[in-house]
Amino acid sequence: MATNPPKDGSRKGAVKQRSQVKNPKTGLWTKRDAETGKFIDVKTSSDKPFKGVRKEKN
Repeated sequence: MATNPPKDGSRKGAVKQRSQVKNPKTGLWTKRDAETGKFIDVKTSSDKPFKGVRKEKN
């Protein structure tokens, strides 16, 4: 899991148990659990990807 230091607010490292992929139909980013392959979350607040989560290759 990525760590967030208490003072500067930046993330150190990537979230290792997650990946993300862009849905071609909706254009939204979807977060997936790397161990089970289940979809976890969809980012609807903006069209930018989740921070600190690796992207899957197509």
